[in-house]
Amino acid sequence: MSIIAVEEHWTSPALDATLAALPAHRRDPSTALNDIGDHLAQLHDLGAGRLAAMDAQGVDLQVLSVAPPSTGPLDPADAVALCRELNDTAAAAVADHPRRLRAMATLPTAQPSAVAAELERAADRGLVGAMVYGRSGDILLDDPRLEDLFAVAAARALPVFVHPQVPPPAVRDASYSGFGDTTDLALATFGWGWHVEAAVAVLRLIARGTFDRYPGLTVVLGHWGELLPYWADRANGVARVAGLERSVPEYVRENIVLTCSGMLDPAHLRHALAVTTPDRLLFSTDHPFQHPSRAEVAGFLDGFAAADRDLFTEGNARRLFRIEGPVGTDR
Repeated sequence: MSIIAVEEHWTSPALDATLAALPAHRRDPSTALNDIGDHLAQLHDLGAGRLAAMDAQGVDLQVLSVAPPSTGPLDPADAVALCRELNDTAAAAVADHPRRLRAMATLPTAQPSAVAAELERAADRGLVGAMVYGRSGDILLDDPRLEDLFAVAAARALPVFVHPQVPPPAVRDASYSGFGDTTDLALATFGWGWHVEAAVAVLRLIARGTFDRYPGLTVVLGHWGELLPYWADRANGVARVAGLERSVPEYVRENIVLTCSGMLDPAHLRHALAVTTPDRLLFSTDHPFQHPSRAEVAGFLDGFAAADRDLFTEGNARRLFRIEGPVGTDR
């Protein structure tokens, strides 16, 4: 059994510097999470240090994606240039370690007219999907200007991973403030807020009819579905009112794939299997923000039937990201 982890983050010093140089009102406070402990060093490492961390956890192959907030807060021209640079860097890392790494594209959603071309270019370089966010400035992911993103992704069978992001300032002020900087940030990010943001972004895609226009499109959601699977029946009222072709639970089962993001909780697994099927689940560690040990990973996997475990750790990722051949260190 090999283990393929699909939500494994990295970033570059150039992106970090460009984000830090933004005016204060445009900076993303969640970048503070990158500075905890040795996170930043791990995020910058696409070589020996990353491979050693993978070996320690028993992970054979990582699918790389740029850590939040990616290029979303940047000026359009900067986003276009940096996405190209990031995708080229990721492609080079994969070429250096073809048995250990794959990568998802980073897209300049701040400049919608450039997104489809960069996704095509990145896919031609071997990148196996795209990671996006629900909002870039005032451009929402379901904005008609981003329609070509989903058209290209569907046509080329490229999964689109919708990652959480910090809520906009007005929402943070209204719902996630008043406790001090550290607690406010926790509430707005990993404690609650960014999971709601990701779920709302995908629910808006459903309401927009995106999956009706592109029924073969696959979206990946982390953290066992960012709350959406837990509320899909209630959210189905949106589908009825919008006159969609299917119910929200059907879109969840047929167009959305869930990954655990290092949350190795059997209760989450049981609920995921109650709302979807074993062929729609993926393993991930959320490197370097979660740190499951090899023993913790192995213990969690012991809870699977053998066939389901193989799908979760390897088979589903191979199919979705079209990963062929042997993975892991030479044996």
